[in-house]
Amino acid sequence: MGLVTWVLESDVFPESHVPVRAAIASAGLPVLDWKDEWWSGATYPILDGGPVVFHGSLGNAAAIAERLPWKPGAFCKTPAFHCSAWYDAARRWLLHRDWRILPANEFVARAPEVCAELGCTDRVFVRPDSPLKPFSGRVLAVNAITLEALDHGFYYDDETLPVVAAPVRAVACEWRFVVVRSKVVAGSAYDSVTRSALPDTPASSAWVFANSISSELPPPEEVYVLDVCQADGELRLLELNPFSGADLYACSAPHVVGTVTEVVVDLWDAPAR
Repeated sequence: MGLVTWVLESDVFPESHVPVRAAIASAGLPVLDWKDEWWSGATYPILDGGPVVFHGSLGNAAAIAERLPWKPGAFCKTPAFHCSAWYDAARRWLLHRDWRILPANEFVARAPEVCAELGCTDRVFVRPDSPLKPFSGRVLAVNAITLEALDHGFYYDDETLPVVAAPVRAVACEWRFVVVRSKVVAGSAYDSVTRSALPDTPASSAWVFANSISSELPPPEEVYVLDVCQADGELRLLELNPFSGADLYACSAPHVVGTVTEVVVDLWDAPAR
């Protein structure tokens, strides 16, 4: 087996990839810059048939996991990250206490009824079920729910796209944690208003909370990202995301690169064992 090659799409994460590249270099591992032209020409590098892990845009991560023979290629098992796949198992930690998942066109047709079931009289939060996020999560007025308000026709054309509807919650703070084999290995606090990030520590209440979730929640994948938020004075689970398409913010790059590389090596060696 050759060394693990990291393939980075740094145009997507120009800031967080600076320490990631340094950590990869410090570990003595090869790094390759992703090129979108590899799709059009079908001439992606073989990389000596050795282990490869990608980090960059969510769309490319999903496509690599599905279409390229790289192993593991990308940590992006899309079906496992659909809200409908893990919300029930995470109910006791989840930000949303109640929700409905249904096709977009059905939600539009039944909006008053669905919102009434959720106790939403004026506003409702809506997001796609898919982790590939064909539209961004948003708050809509109950009387203004249309397919156009859900970006239908702009980013997707399927009227039956599953969406999640839930009561609106006010989120004060957010954290992102990298989970490797059900254990938090790195974390970052994130301020969505100032777009600033700071490293988090294992002693923080958010890290402890995230670790308690990851130790009990069935993992969608061996490496993934877990987002925590503070709402109404308590910590809640916001969402799970595929590692290979998620910004690392201020997560410790050496810890991420080191632990993820170990998993890639183990996955590569697993068939032989």
